[in-house]
Amino acid sequence: MRNCILCLFLLISFAAFCQEQPHYTSADKRLEAFQIRNHLLDESILQHVDVDNIGPTVFGGRITDLDVNPDDPTRFFVAYATGGLWYTENNGTTFTPVFDYEAVMTIGDLAVDWKNGHIWIGTGENNSSRSSYAGVGLYVSRNMGKSWQHMGLPESHHIGRILIHPKQPNTILVASMGHLYSSNKERGIYRSTDGGQTWEHVLFVNDKTGGIDLVFDPVNSNIVYASMWERERRAWNFKGSGSGSGIYKSTNAGRTWSLISGEGSGFPMGDGVGRIGLDVTRDKGKTVVYAFLDNLNRRPEEEKELSDDLTKESFKSMTNDELLNLNDEKLTQFLRSNRFPTKYTASSIKEMIRKNTIQPVQIAEYLEDANTVMFDTPVVGAEIYRSNDGGKSWFKTHKNYLDGINFSYGYYFGEIRASAQNSDKIYVMGVPIVISEDGGKTFTSINGENVHVDHHALWVNPNKAGHLINGNDGGLNISYDDGKNWIQCNTIPVGQFYYINVDLQTPYNVYGGLQDNGTWKGPHNYSYNVRWQNSGKYPYESLGGGDGMQVQIDSRDQTLYGGSQFGNYFRMDGTTGQRKFITPRHELGDRPYRWNWQSPILLSKHNQDILYMGANKLLRSMNKGDDFTSISPDLTTGGKVGDVPYGTLTTIDESPFTFGLLYTGSDDGLVHRSMDGGFTWENITTGLPDKMWVGRIVSSVHAEGRVYIALNGYRWDDFTPYVYMSDDYGDSWKSISDPLPHEAVNVIKEDPENEDILYIGTDHAVYISTDRGSSYMTLGNLPYSPVHDVVIHPKEGHLIIGTHGRSMYKTDIKPLRELLKTGLSENPLYVFNIPKQRWTSFWGRQFGVFRGGSDPNVSIHIYSEQGGEASMKVFIGEDLQLNSIGLELKKGIASYVYDLTIDEEKVEEYEKLLNENNKTEIKVTSADNGSYYLQKGKYTIVITKGDLISKQELVVE
Repeated sequence: MRNCILCLFLLISFAAFCQEQPHYTSADKRLEAFQIRNHLLDESILQHVDVDNIGPTVFGGRITDLDVNPDDPTRFFVAYATGGLWYTENNGTTFTPVFDYEAVMTIGDLAVDWKNGHIWIGTGENNSSRSSYAGVGLYVSRNMGKSWQHMGLPESHHIGRILIHPKQPNTILVASMGHLYSSNKERGIYRSTDGGQTWEHVLFVNDKTGGIDLVFDPVNSNIVYASMWERERRAWNFKGSGSGSGIYKSTNAGRTWSLISGEGSGFPMGDGVGRIGLDVTRDKGKTVVYAFLDNLNRRPEEEKELSDDLTKESFKSMTNDELLNLNDEKLTQFLRSNRFPTKYTASSIKEMIRKNTIQPVQIAEYLEDANTVMFDTPVVGAEIYRSNDGGKSWFKTHKNYLDGINFSYGYYFGEIRASAQNSDKIYVMGVPIVISEDGGKTFTSINGENVHVDHHALWVNPNKAGHLINGNDGGLNISYDDGKNWIQCNTIPVGQFYYINVDLQTPYNVYGGLQDNGTWKGPHNYSYNVRWQNSGKYPYESLGGGDGMQVQIDSRDQTLYGGSQFGNYFRMDGTTGQRKFITPRHELGDRPYRWNWQSPILLSKHNQDILYMGANKLLRSMNKGDDFTSISPDLTTGGKVGDVPYGTLTTIDESPFTFGLLYTGSDDGLVHRSMDGGFTWENITTGLPDKMWVGRIVSSVHAEGRVYIALNGYRWDDFTPYVYMSDDYGDSWKSISDPLPHEAVNVIKEDPENEDILYIGTDHAVYISTDRGSSYMTLGNLPYSPVHDVVIHPKEGHLIIGTHGRSMYKTDIKPLRELLKTGLSENPLYVFNIPKQRWTSFWGRQFGVFRGGSDPNVSIHIYSEQGGEASMKVFIGEDLQLNSIGLELKKGIASYVYDLTIDEEKVEEYEKLLNENNKTEIKVTSADNGSYYLQKGKYTIVITKGDLISKQELVVE
């Protein structure tokens, strides 16, 4: 009986565990989602609209790999974490994207067969960060990126390395890391001998250990080294090491493998072995193998010299009497150096102890949260090991700790390179990039002043010593003198925005916070050029550093609120630029606030002196952030033990109809509502999926009780779209996500003018609904990059799109609104309102023999139910036709350029008509470029397609 009870208990426990973690989305569903995305694009009336990138381009997003043509190093490919693949053939002066419209844009590794023009891409970033997106396996292009073919391994999710056999190009080796947030068996090393048609799983350790690195012996390509990495991430914790981690060797081109970092090898073993990077070089005919280890074993406690300095640990065992006897000056120094609020002084602390309001241990607890665990963990950290006998034995190259390379987050790094000419010269990529010229005994930083930190890729020229190409979180750098000097090659719009916003200026500005590149402000009409290099002023300006997060703008005086990760926010005067740190601290005696990586802030729609901030509680300031008050209990499930803050608020909104009608969402899946300004709160999560990250909650501008919500399962490897709406303040919820493909949703917004239009940003696209979520269409001309935020400018009718990979985009949604107003089904052919054109005598002017001219044009937006041949005719008055242009109409809404010219044979008749009632004679003469242009006046644009005709007025003033 006792055995039966035990079995029943185990079954219940197992069922509870399975229920706790949502199931990951299968690769089949994700690849099917790609087909649905493309189908929704093919059927979309927005597949051909203009979508313009508005930068910034001055910084580069996270690079994950490089592949350089060794015979011509001015030609190379650059792979980005979420920005796709780019190609240059002029040494990084300009780049062309070649991987924008496949199932995913995230890349972990690439390998190029330069002789045959074959490119292999392993999708899924090879880092394991918060926004390391999952891939769908392998792609190959056999025509240098013109077209791509999916080549399997879809459950790999994250690929660490691809090798192409140098003598047998159909033999491919792949290091599969596997899922980031869930266990799976499709991890380890895979091998194909038929160009990827079939794959053999040649090395498997366990369902949490994947392949992270592979490297050939430079002389004998039958010898291959592989590193395996055990890791497990949750939203609240990251375990970046395990006994499954280790180094393996194959002597038959990857068919079989043996562990070479085991017992007696000299290489660390056990639960503390983290990520391992590898490289191989030669020394006097012998193979030299280097390994860069993230050693997560704890540092041994050293005997500390006796000191009377106060530390956080001092208070954990201190008695009340011992604290009361502390020197006031010493206690004050501790408080100020640890950034306690100024209201806490030696005197006030001792008074609280006397009254038994707090205990000494609470002074230590005041400084402890998940960030403390993450950043202050005393791990061994970065270590370099070397083998001079092909991996039979290993020794550590340095005596002391390599502090300052990995810190406690080595999972984000792990790459090492060895010189082909000098076996003692190695390069290690961490927060800085460092070089050693004595085999790893000592290191020097080569992180130049124009080189960003956090390094993930490096190419070392095997034929020219000192020539380096480096990829990091801030883009691309090239050096020809071993890192003494660097060229920065950031000219492409790769930026990972978390959040964007706009102001109400004329012309207006856009704002946004980015991963590892701070917070920026710039003009909405930015287009890429290099003229700024002459003026010295880039159109965008930096507002703050770190990982940039949310921005709020006071429309009255342009006061800005912005900040960086974990709730570190400031207020900036819009005129003087003066800053004030405003993040509130908890009360001594209370547990610290839990701040999300992307802590939300919100200016009240009713009074912009009122600022809300979300920790695990909702905080409100009535005086622009000078002081905050908690106006809620803990609005989460209470957090979890781990090294990542969890149980935090992720989104806040306030009804535009009623002050104090507030909504919050948390990372652990709770949604709350207050209808009285925070005095009382109700949990309105019932009816929503459990444990999903609440990505966005939006209170409608059209109906007081209407609210929208987007939930995200990415941190469970669940890519189901979760989008809901309520018309009763969240008392009940209705799913509006059924027509969407299986893609995690990051944001939902509603159109401020038309309540039926919704905008959805997912990990791969923007979807727009014109019937409040019953159906969706894909927005075209946008790379399939993650979309983290969208904003609709209330005056200009522009949709601004913040991507987490390709910076910001802008498109005009006024034509869509206009078409819906007139009735979509009633207009198989429709010409939209044409903006007025301002006439100038500079039209057609040539400014010099070697300088371009000023050629005008106007974009005319046309809706056509079906594409096909059509004509555009320009009339003045009823009968005089000035020009006729043939068009090939595209299906849906598209823009067509008219250059404002008239036919030369119409000039005389046109001039006569203009002068009929004109006192001053008008002469229509040809411009410098030989063209004749419209004069000031009113004209009619007539579009004809078969029996269909649509007209619109064009005004030149």
